[in-house]
Amino acid sequence: MKQDPTRQLSILACVTGLLLAAVWFLALANGADTPDWMPMMIAAIGGFELFLFGQSFWFKRAGER
Repeated sequence: MKQDPTRQLSILACVTGLLLAAVWFLALANGADTPDWMPMMIAAIGGFELFLFGQSFWFKRAGER
């Protein structure tokens, strides 16, 4: 199944964010030091995903009119 480039970027960002979050929680559970930038990076990727979701919702709704 062929996806458009925006959808591919969204899927890649989702997988990257989930992987980073899993690594961060595993590091916290094991008592390892976590980098200060990691929670900010996870939040940035989550914000990007929320933006893409809202944009696709907006475009879908605008196309119905």
